[in-house]
Amino acid sequence: MNIAFVGCGYVAAFYAATLGNYPHLNLIGAYDRNQNNLDKFARRWRIRAYGSFDELTADPGVEIVLNLTNPRDHFDISKRCLEAHKHVYSEKPLGMSAKDANLLVDIAGRNGLYLASAPCSVLGETAQTMWKAIREREIGKVRLVYANFDDGMIAPRMSPWAWTNECGVAWPAKDEFEVGCTYEHAGYVLTWLAAFFGPALNVTSFASCQIPDKGIPVSGMAPDFSVGCVEYANGIVARVTCGLVAPKDKSITVVGDEGVLFVGNVRNDSGPVMIRRANLASWKSGIVRRTRWLNRWLEARIPWPGLDIAFQRQYPLVRKPVGRVVGPDKPVDFMRGPAEMADAIRDRRLCRLSPQLGAHIVELVECLQYPERAGFRKAIASTFAPMRPLPWAD
Repeated sequence: MNIAFVGCGYVAAFYAATLGNYPHLNLIGAYDRNQNNLDKFARRWRIRAYGSFDELTADPGVEIVLNLTNPRDHFDISKRCLEAHKHVYSEKPLGMSAKDANLLVDIAGRNGLYLASAPCSVLGETAQTMWKAIREREIGKVRLVYANFDDGMIAPRMSPWAWTNECGVAWPAKDEFEVGCTYEHAGYVLTWLAAFFGPALNVTSFASCQIPDKGIPVSGMAPDFSVGCVEYANGIVARVTCGLVAPKDKSITVVGDEGVLFVGNVRNDSGPVMIRRANLASWKSGIVRRTRWLNRWLEARIPWPGLDIAFQRQYPLVRKPVGRVVGPDKPVDFMRGPAEMADAIRDRRLCRLSPQLGAHIVELVECLQYPERAGFRKAIASTFAPMRPLPWAD
């Protein structure tokens, strides 16, 4: 299936780096309004550089457009692609408001087109493994989830505007600060929770800007910290935090009646899933004195908040990781999402990253970053069809 990129900025190189995992996807061209970025990307990947956006959307050979523009351009670019009768896979978020996201869903539906959005890490081995453990009630009934995406205090001390990808394109610091880390990052954990527990019912949230001067001029600084409680069916509550202030923590902890599941980094597609079962307490009590020193030694070296590490074990991954990732510092396959959508188009089935899911995530993110818009607690209006596990994880 022929695909084209709109946007050749920082993230585009990560998609191209894992394209080789999917021989059925053929990148035929790209467009970017920044001619320098477009030229470097087209040379690096030996593809056609379209002269204009309209030239790309008019090409009958393009079947799927990957919208890799800045978040505030997502809505307009995706809308124009859908109106040109192209399937669209968008970088996160689908739009900057629930209203815009739902409008895209309607346009795609009217035109019989597929629409999906990142992130796609829920399709990775780690997320599918944690989901399998939840489905099989390895920790009993789930009660509580702690989901974090804190990226550390990257600005101003780390000068992130100086970061570049392999094509020499800089990380879009100004845009990231103006859009906000919750819009940029909360989707990573929210898509996992959506797969595990279905549509959210209510969100209660708080957000603030703790570091108003991040080292570069901006038009307006979005919140750099948000925290919310997201309520799901069956009484499950998830505390979701996102920020650019607290030390780096991209973990998910799922607490059940009979144990705890833990993933240390949701940005590692094949990272370990750890499990600690509550029924270990009966035999643990007899030997705790002999293992207390081991717990102290391990806790000083391995992040497992508030738990006895000597009594956890790794839950088996549902399969051995396959394919290439971006790199050791970014063990992620960005093309899982576009490949899933292409497979759904071919098989004429619902894409796991459905447009309704994308719109639902936007509604949650908008509540988390701008709680005042919803009176700080909001009943969620959007919903989506349940996601199915991947065949190799079911």
